[in-house]
Amino acid sequence: MKKGNDNLKRVIVDFKKLTPEILALLVDRYPDGYDDDQIISFKNQHNEIIEAVEVTTKDTKYLVKVSTKLAVTMENYDEDDYEDFAGDDPDAVQDPDVVDEDTDDDDNE
Repeated sequence: MKKGNDNLKRVIVDFKKLTPEILALLVDRYPDGYDDDQIISFKNQHNEIIEAVEVTTKDTKYLVKVSTKLAVTMENYDEDDYEDFAGDDPDAVQDPDVVDEDTDDDDNE
């Protein structure tokens, strides 16, 4: 038996292309963030493994690539930050300040 959403358009979304509309869908679907068991892994056309979380509208299934930037942006989401932007404006969602955990401040020379 087929599901009703088999005919949905499928779109892979990188953080750089994330719109306020898709971000709001993500925060709605994953209000406490996403867990490892909610991440979908697949290979793209370049045979690279992609990890993404899924959100669906009535006509589109979005697979949003997971990243530290995405997690931080979802955690700090406030819809008021996007009220001056169109829902489909990818320039509205800015890169968060992400601290690189691999950076070492000690000089051990």
